[in-house]
Amino acid sequence: MEAMIERCAGLDVHQETVVACVLFGPLDKKPKTSIETFSTTTTGLLALSDWLATLQVSDVVMESTGVYWKPIWNILEDSFHLVLANARHVKNVPGRKTDVKDAEWLAKLLRCGLIESNFVPPEDIRDLRDLTRYRKKLIHHRTSEQNRIHKILQDANIKLTSVLSDIFGVSGRRILEAILNGEKIETDGLRKMVDWRTKASITDIANAINGRIRRHHRDMLRYHWEHMSYLEKAIKELEKQIDQLLSPYRKEVELLDGIPGVNKAAAATFIAEMGVDMSVFKSAKHLASWAGVSPGNYESAGKKKRVKPHKETKH
Repeated sequence: MEAMIERCAGLDVHQETVVACVLFGPLDKKPKTSIETFSTTTTGLLALSDWLATLQVSDVVMESTGVYWKPIWNILEDSFHLVLANARHVKNVPGRKTDVKDAEWLAKLLRCGLIESNFVPPEDIRDLRDLTRYRKKLIHHRTSEQNRIHKILQDANIKLTSVLSDIFGVSGRRILEAILNGEKIETDGLRKMVDWRTKASITDIANAINGRIRRHHRDMLRYHWEHMSYLEKAIKELEKQIDQLLSPYRKEVELLDGIPGVNKAAAATFIAEMGVDMSVFKSAKHLASWAGVSPGNYESAGKKKRVKPHKETKH
Protein backbone atom coordinates (compact mmCIF):
# COMPACT_ATOMS: atom_id res chain seq x y z
CA MET A 1 0.00 0.00 0.00
CA GLU A 2 1.32 3.44 -0.94
CA ALA A 3 1.84 5.78 2.01
CA MET A 4 0.29 9.24 1.81
CA ILE A 5 0.74 10.79 5.29
CA GLU A 6 4.17 11.15 6.89
CA ARG A 7 3.06 11.50 10.51
CA CYS A 8 -0.25 10.04 11.66
CA ALA A 9 -1.73 8.36 14.71
CA GLY A 10 -4.32 5.70 15.42
CA LEU A 11 -6.26 5.71 18.69
CA ASP A 12 -7.91 2.66 20.22
CA VAL A 13 -10.47 4.24 22.52
CA HIS A 14 -11.95 2.70 25.67
CA GLN A 15 -13.88 4.06 28.63
CA GLU A 16 -10.86 4.51 30.92
CA THR A 17 -7.85 4.35 28.58
CA VAL A 18 -6.83 5.20 25.05
CA VAL A 19 -3.94 3.46 23.27
CA ALA A 20 -2.17 5.70 20.75
CA CYS A 21 0.10 4.46 17.97
CA VAL A 22 2.08 7.00 15.91
CA LEU A 23 3.66 6.13 12.57
CA PHE A 24 6.22 8.59 11.24
CA GLY A 25 8.96 8.68 8.66
CA PRO A 26 9.55 9.16 4.90
CA LEU A 27 6.74 7.95 2.67
CA ASP A 28 9.04 5.70 0.66
CA LYS A 29 10.40 3.83 3.69
CA LYS A 30 9.00 1.70 6.48
CA PRO A 31 7.70 4.04 9.19
CA LYS A 32 8.89 4.17 12.76
CA THR A 33 6.41 3.34 15.48
CA SER A 34 5.73 4.93 18.86
CA ILE A 35 3.03 3.58 21.17
CA GLU A 36 1.73 5.00 24.43
CA THR A 37 -1.31 4.51 26.68
CA PHE A 38 -3.14 7.45 28.25
CA SER A 39 -5.98 7.93 30.69
CA THR A 40 -9.26 9.32 29.34
CA THR A 41 -9.44 11.93 32.10
CA THR A 42 -8.99 15.52 30.96
CA THR A 43 -5.43 15.53 32.30
CA GLY A 44 -4.65 12.33 30.41
CA LEU A 45 -6.15 13.60 27.16
CA LEU A 46 -4.21 16.85 27.40
CA ALA A 47 -1.06 14.75 27.87
CA LEU A 48 -2.07 12.79 24.76
CA SER A 49 -2.46 16.04 22.81
CA ASP A 50 0.99 17.25 23.94
CA TRP A 51 2.56 13.89 23.05
CA LEU A 52 1.06 13.96 19.56
CA ALA A 53 2.19 17.56 19.07
CA THR A 54 5.74 16.63 20.18
CA LEU A 55 5.84 13.96 17.47
CA GLN A 56 4.49 16.52 14.96
CA VAL A 57 1.46 14.39 14.12
CA SER A 58 -0.86 15.96 11.55
CA ASP A 59 -3.67 13.39 11.25
CA VAL A 60 -5.39 11.27 13.92
CA VAL A 61 -7.94 8.49 13.47
CA MET A 62 -10.24 6.82 16.00
CA GLU A 63 -13.20 4.48 15.83
CA SER A 64 -16.73 5.64 16.62
CA THR A 65 -16.95 3.59 19.81
CA GLY A 66 -20.18 4.48 21.62
CA VAL A 67 -19.74 7.93 23.17
CA TYR A 68 -16.18 7.37 24.36
CA TRP A 69 -14.67 9.08 21.31
CA LYS A 70 -16.46 12.38 21.97
CA PRO A 71 -14.31 13.81 24.82
CA ILE A 72 -11.17 12.91 22.88
CA TRP A 73 -12.56 14.61 19.78
CA ASN A 74 -13.45 17.74 21.76
CA ILE A 75 -9.90 18.13 23.05
CA LEU A 76 -8.00 17.24 19.86
CA GLU A 77 -10.18 18.84 17.16
CA ASP A 78 -8.51 22.28 17.34
CA SER A 79 -4.96 20.91 16.99
CA PHE A 80 -5.15 18.00 14.54
CA HIS A 81 -7.01 16.80 11.47
CA LEU A 82 -9.29 14.17 12.96
CA VAL A 83 -10.88 11.19 11.22
CA LEU A 84 -13.76 9.27 12.78
CA ALA A 85 -13.83 5.77 11.31
CA ASN A 86 -16.79 3.43 11.06
CA ALA A 87 -15.86 0.37 13.11
CA ARG A 88 -17.42 -1.95 10.51
CA HIS A 89 -15.14 -0.56 7.79
CA VAL A 90 -11.82 -0.97 9.62
CA LYS A 91 -12.02 -4.45 11.13
CA ASN A 92 -8.67 -6.14 11.56
CA VAL A 93 -7.82 -9.76 10.75
CA PRO A 94 -9.68 -12.08 13.17
CA GLY A 95 -7.53 -13.66 15.86
CA ARG A 96 -5.05 -10.77 16.00
CA LYS A 97 -6.91 -8.35 18.21
CA THR A 98 -5.22 -6.43 21.00
CA ASP A 99 -5.49 -2.77 21.93
CA VAL A 100 -2.01 -2.07 20.56
CA LYS A 101 -2.65 -3.93 17.31
CA ASP A 102 -5.97 -2.12 16.86
CA ALA A 103 -4.30 1.28 17.25
CA GLU A 104 -1.46 0.26 14.91
CA TRP A 105 -3.92 -1.07 12.30
CA LEU A 106 -5.87 2.20 12.34
CA ALA A 107 -2.64 4.19 11.94
CA LYS A 108 -1.55 2.01 8.99
CA LEU A 109 -4.88 2.46 7.22
CA LEU A 110 -4.81 6.21 7.79
CA ARG A 111 -1.19 6.52 6.57
CA CYS A 112 -2.26 4.94 3.28
CA GLY A 113 -5.41 7.06 2.97
CA LEU A 114 -7.73 4.05 3.22
CA ILE A 115 -10.12 5.43 5.85
CA GLU A 116 -13.09 7.59 4.93
CA SER A 117 -14.16 9.80 7.80
CA ASN A 118 -17.65 9.82 9.24
CA PHE A 119 -19.45 13.15 9.26
CA VAL A 120 -18.97 15.06 12.50
CA PRO A 121 -20.59 18.53 12.48
CA PRO A 122 -19.15 21.64 14.17
CA GLU A 123 -19.61 22.13 17.89
CA ASP A 124 -22.64 24.45 17.67
CA ILE A 125 -24.42 22.02 15.37
CA ARG A 126 -23.61 19.16 17.76
CA ASP A 127 -25.17 21.17 20.59
CA LEU A 128 -28.24 21.83 18.46
CA ARG A 129 -28.43 18.12 17.67
CA ASP A 130 -28.47 17.21 21.37
CA LEU A 131 -31.33 19.63 21.98
CA THR A 132 -33.49 18.55 19.02
CA ARG A 133 -33.04 14.87 19.85
CA TYR A 134 -33.93 15.48 23.48
CA ARG A 135 -36.97 17.51 22.40
CA LYS A 136 -38.14 14.54 20.36
CA LYS A 137 -37.82 12.24 23.37
CA LEU A 138 -39.74 14.64 25.61
CA ILE A 139 -42.53 14.92 23.03
CA HIS A 140 -42.79 11.12 22.99
CA HIS A 141 -42.96 11.07 26.80
CA ARG A 142 -45.67 13.74 26.76
CA THR A 143 -47.68 11.72 24.27
CA SER A 144 -47.36 8.66 26.53
CA GLU A 145 -48.74 10.63 29.48
CA GLN A 146 -51.64 11.90 27.36
CA ASN A 147 -52.44 8.34 26.34
CA ARG A 148 -52.46 7.32 30.00
CA ILE A 149 -54.91 10.12 30.76
CA HIS A 150 -57.12 8.84 27.92
CA LYS A 151 -57.04 5.40 29.54
CA ILE A 152 -58.02 6.69 33.00
CA LEU A 153 -60.92 8.69 31.53
CA GLN A 154 -62.26 5.62 29.75
CA ASP A 155 -61.98 3.62 32.98
CA ALA A 156 -64.02 6.31 34.73
CA ASN A 157 -66.55 6.30 31.83
CA ILE A 158 -65.85 9.93 30.96
CA LYS A 159 -66.30 10.22 27.19
CA LEU A 160 -64.62 13.55 26.50
CA THR A 161 -62.87 12.14 23.45
CA SER A 162 -66.28 11.52 21.86
CA VAL A 163 -67.29 15.20 21.96
CA LEU A 164 -63.94 17.03 21.77
CA SER A 165 -61.49 16.59 18.92
CA ASP A 166 -58.60 17.35 21.29
CA ILE A 167 -59.15 16.96 25.01
CA PHE A 168 -55.86 18.79 25.61
CA GLY A 169 -57.09 21.90 23.85
CA VAL A 170 -58.45 24.98 25.63
CA SER A 171 -61.86 23.51 26.50
CA GLY A 172 -60.56 20.06 27.36
CA ARG A 173 -57.90 21.36 29.73
CA ARG A 174 -60.39 23.51 31.63
CA ILE A 175 -62.76 20.57 32.07
CA LEU A 176 -59.96 18.19 33.07
CA GLU A 177 -58.63 20.63 35.67
CA ALA A 178 -62.11 20.93 37.15
CA ILE A 179 -62.40 17.14 37.31
CA LEU A 180 -58.97 16.89 38.96
CA ASN A 181 -59.99 19.43 41.60
CA GLY A 182 -63.16 17.48 42.36
CA GLU A 183 -65.43 20.36 41.32
CA LYS A 184 -69.12 19.83 40.66
CA ILE A 185 -69.55 20.89 37.05
CA GLU A 186 -72.95 22.39 36.33
CA THR A 187 -74.33 23.71 33.05
CA ASP A 188 -73.51 27.39 33.68
CA GLY A 189 -69.98 26.60 34.74
CA LEU A 190 -69.49 24.23 31.84
CA ARG A 191 -70.62 26.92 29.41
CA LYS A 192 -67.83 29.19 30.72
CA MET A 193 -65.24 26.43 30.32
CA VAL A 194 -66.10 25.53 26.74
CA ASP A 195 -64.55 27.65 24.00
CA TRP A 196 -66.98 29.23 21.55
CA ARG A 197 -65.35 27.40 18.65
CA THR A 198 -66.27 24.00 20.09
CA LYS A 199 -68.73 22.21 17.77
CA ALA A 200 -70.30 19.91 20.37
CA SER A 201 -73.28 21.22 22.33
CA ILE A 202 -73.17 21.89 26.06
CA THR A 203 -75.71 19.10 26.61
CA ASP A 204 -73.54 16.55 24.78
CA ILE A 205 -70.45 17.58 26.74
CA ALA A 206 -72.36 17.41 30.03
CA ASN A 207 -73.52 13.89 29.24
CA ALA A 208 -69.99 12.89 28.24
CA ILE A 209 -68.44 13.95 31.57
CA ASN A 210 -71.17 12.33 33.65
CA GLY A 211 -69.13 9.26 34.55
CA ARG A 212 -68.28 7.18 37.60
CA ILE A 213 -65.03 8.79 38.71
CA ARG A 214 -63.48 7.70 41.99
CA ARG A 215 -60.72 9.21 44.10
CA HIS A 216 -58.31 6.66 42.67
CA HIS A 217 -59.06 7.99 39.18
CA ARG A 218 -58.43 11.57 40.30
CA ASP A 219 -55.15 10.61 41.95
CA MET A 220 -53.92 8.81 38.83
CA LEU A 221 -55.05 11.67 36.60
CA ARG A 222 -53.16 14.13 38.82
CA TYR A 223 -49.93 12.13 38.58
CA HIS A 224 -50.11 12.01 34.79
CA TRP A 225 -51.28 15.62 34.51
CA GLU A 226 -48.45 17.00 36.63
CA HIS A 227 -45.85 15.00 34.73
CA MET A 228 -47.33 16.13 31.42
CA SER A 229 -47.25 19.77 32.59
CA TYR A 230 -43.61 19.39 33.60
CA LEU A 231 -42.74 17.93 30.21
CA GLU A 232 -44.55 20.76 28.41
CA LYS A 233 -42.59 23.31 30.41
CA ALA A 234 -39.32 21.55 29.61
CA ILE A 235 -40.22 21.42 25.90
CA LYS A 236 -40.87 25.19 25.88
CA GLU A 237 -37.47 25.84 27.50
CA LEU A 238 -35.82 23.57 24.93
CA GLU A 239 -37.57 25.47 22.14
CA LYS A 240 -36.05 28.72 23.40
CA GLN A 241 -32.53 27.25 23.45
CA ILE A 242 -33.00 25.74 19.99
CA ASP A 243 -34.19 29.09 18.68
CA GLN A 244 -31.09 30.79 20.09
CA LEU A 245 -28.74 28.27 18.45
CA LEU A 246 -30.59 28.69 15.13
CA SER A 247 -30.12 32.47 15.09
CA PRO A 248 -27.00 32.28 12.81
CA TYR A 249 -28.94 30.06 10.39
CA ARG A 250 -32.11 32.09 9.83
CA LYS A 251 -31.66 32.06 6.07
CA GLU A 252 -31.29 28.27 5.96
CA VAL A 253 -34.34 27.84 8.22
CA GLU A 254 -36.44 30.03 5.92
CA LEU A 255 -35.35 28.04 2.85
CA LEU A 256 -36.19 24.73 4.51
CA ASP A 257 -39.46 26.10 5.88
CA GLY A 258 -40.47 26.92 2.31
CA ILE A 259 -40.49 23.20 1.40
CA PRO A 260 -44.04 21.72 1.49
CA GLY A 261 -44.45 19.55 4.58
CA VAL A 262 -41.48 21.08 6.42
CA ASN A 263 -42.13 23.41 9.35
CA LYS A 264 -39.64 25.26 11.55
CA ALA A 265 -39.28 22.34 13.97
CA ALA A 266 -38.44 19.99 11.11
CA ALA A 267 -36.04 22.58 9.65
CA ALA A 268 -34.22 22.72 13.00
CA THR A 269 -33.91 18.92 12.95
CA PHE A 270 -32.54 18.91 9.40
CA ILE A 271 -29.89 21.48 10.30
CA ALA A 272 -29.03 19.66 13.54
CA GLU A 273 -28.52 16.33 11.77
CA MET A 274 -26.91 17.43 8.47
CA GLY A 275 -25.45 20.84 9.26
CA VAL A 276 -25.51 23.61 6.67
CA ASP A 277 -22.28 22.86 4.78
CA MET A 278 -23.31 20.37 2.09
CA SER A 279 -19.77 20.22 0.71
CA VAL A 280 -19.01 17.52 3.31
CA PHE A 281 -21.12 15.15 1.19
CA LYS A 282 -19.74 14.19 -2.22
CA SER A 283 -23.17 14.22 -3.84
CA ALA A 284 -26.89 14.01 -3.16
CA LYS A 285 -26.58 10.23 -3.46
CA HIS A 286 -23.96 10.14 -0.72
CA LEU A 287 -26.23 12.25 1.49
CA ALA A 288 -29.14 9.86 0.88
CA SER A 289 -26.91 6.89 1.73
CA TRP A 290 -25.65 8.62 4.88
CA ALA A 291 -29.24 9.32 5.94
CA GLY A 292 -30.09 5.62 5.54
CA VAL A 293 -32.70 6.11 2.79
CA SER A 294 -30.69 4.54 -0.03
CA PRO A 295 -30.51 0.76 -0.58
CA GLY A 296 -27.09 -0.85 -0.96
CA ASN A 297 -25.73 -2.98 -3.79
CA TYR A 298 -25.55 -6.72 -3.33
CA GLU A 299 -24.62 -8.61 -6.48
CA SER A 300 -23.18 -12.11 -6.64
CA ALA A 301 -22.66 -14.40 -9.66
CA GLY A 302 -24.41 -11.88 -11.87
CA LYS A 303 -27.54 -11.83 -9.72
CA LYS A 304 -28.67 -8.78 -7.81
CA LYS A 305 -30.27 -9.43 -4.46
CA ARG A 306 -32.68 -7.17 -2.66
CA VAL A 307 -31.10 -5.08 0.09
CA LYS A 308 -32.96 -2.92 2.56
CA PRO A 309 -31.64 0.58 3.26
CA HIS A 310 -29.21 0.56 6.15
CA LYS A 311 -30.05 2.86 9.03
CA GLU A 312 -26.77 4.49 9.97
CA THR A 313 -25.98 5.56 13.51
CA LYS A 314 -25.61 9.34 13.69
CA HIS A 315 -23.11 10.83 16.13
